[in-house]
Amino acid sequence: MQTINAHFLPELVEDGQLTGKPVVVIDVLRATTTIVYALAAGAHCVVPCVDVDEARQMRKEFGDEARLGGERGGKRIDGFDFGNSPIEYTEATIKDKTLIFTTTNGTQAMKTAARARRVLLAAFVNLSAVCDQLALEESVEIVCAGTNRQITREDVLLAGAITEQLTRDGGCPQLNDQATIALDSWSRFSRELAENKVPLHETLRNSGGARNLIEIGLERDIEIAAQLDKLEVVPELDVARWRITSAA
Repeated sequence: MQTINAHFLPELVEDGQLTGKPVVVIDVLRATTTIVYALAAGAHCVVPCVDVDEARQMRKEFGDEARLGGERGGKRIDGFDFGNSPIEYTEATIKDKTLIFTTTNGTQAMKTAARARRVLLAAFVNLSAVCDQLALEESVEIVCAGTNRQITREDVLLAGAITEQLTRDGGCPQLNDQATIALDSWSRFSRELAENKVPLHETLRNSGGARNLIEIGLERDIEIAAQLDKLEVVPELDVARWRITSAA
């Protein structure tokens, strides 16, 4: 590993910076976590859409095999089959279906990586599996979705956790300032966890995105998103076909 660059918001990515690079997109609460769960439950693929009208049009094109999922303001969109809660996506609901998916922040962040060489989606629930996929890459760009153009603690912590795992074997990789800040944040959390045994979901509860979920009664999603290495699925976005499937 030679270079790791983190970007705490899609707006902080410079033009052309991701072109031809391996990219990791993060939206812990909740898009990337939910997509991991959907693929783990047997979804055929996920089609990320920027806006609601695009999602509805894609649903018509795919026909009966497709299901609509997503949120605006954290809540399920009227007429959609699912919201953005990981727990909604089970074998009974999504197996062998195409998920047409749009969210306030996560699917927008994916558009930033449209010219990347490779795009993986990361969450705490598949942290180690994602890092295994990246182990041989000479450079990695990490893009955090944030919440409503605001930096979010949960995304920064995950960016730090990814950076920590990728640099664990030694060497002197080059980190940009945001990757260094993220690594410092994750290292501090890890020390606090060891000393005080405060679980990750309690730390995430204090973030802006988590407070929004608590306000609309979706606190359970925070606990689900805070489970480390629960799943081995690594969603990969094929930028040419604009489809997300499990990485080989």
